[in-house]
Amino acid sequence: MRPHRPHCTGAAGGPARHAGPPSPLRQLNSASPVEAENTLRTCCGSTRWAHRVAEHRPYPDTAALLAAAEEAGYDMTRADLQEALAQESPQHPATEGPGALAAHTALRAAHAAYEARFGHTFVICLDDVRPAERLDRALVALHRRLGHDPEQEHAVVAEELRLLTLSRLTRLLGPQVPDPARVRHH
Repeated sequence: MRPHRPHCTGAAGGPARHAGPPSPLRQLNSASPVEAENTLRTCCGSTRWAHRVAEHRPYPDTAALLAAAEEAGYDMTRADLQEALAQESPQHPATEGPGALAAHTALRAAHAAYEARFGHTFVICLDDVRPAERLDRALVALHRRLGHDPEQEHAVVAEELRLLTLSRLTRLLGPQVPDPARVRHH
């Protein structure tokens, strides 16, 4: 037996119609658990994180989904973080100009040193940085973070991965999504 649903009507008194394809949020809410988790794992490689976020569907709006994703990010264990980091690949901000080749060479060398020191890929969220400044910002952060002890770096990488995850989820949901910084509740 199907649950009773109220009859929705449009402005002219007829049945309400949804124009166009379903929103990404509606698609995520209606996906099977496996499909939802697979979609969410494109934002964060932690199986437990994706399961936890998928398990709480349906979300009434994107802000609720982002808040749940952020909370799940804060609750990631070391094992969850390691699993997620294993799915990451080094990102190299695009740059042009006379020093671009040297800068990219320096970035690759710094990435290699970071991986040798900490055993995982360097991650950083550069959403709030102008594209022309991203390479320099990544290099500065890499060199600074190479000086961290493993405990310090664990805290930093967990926060950067959480921010990256929210950024990816925001892009996945499309242009109607509020800025993740506005839904943060520390």
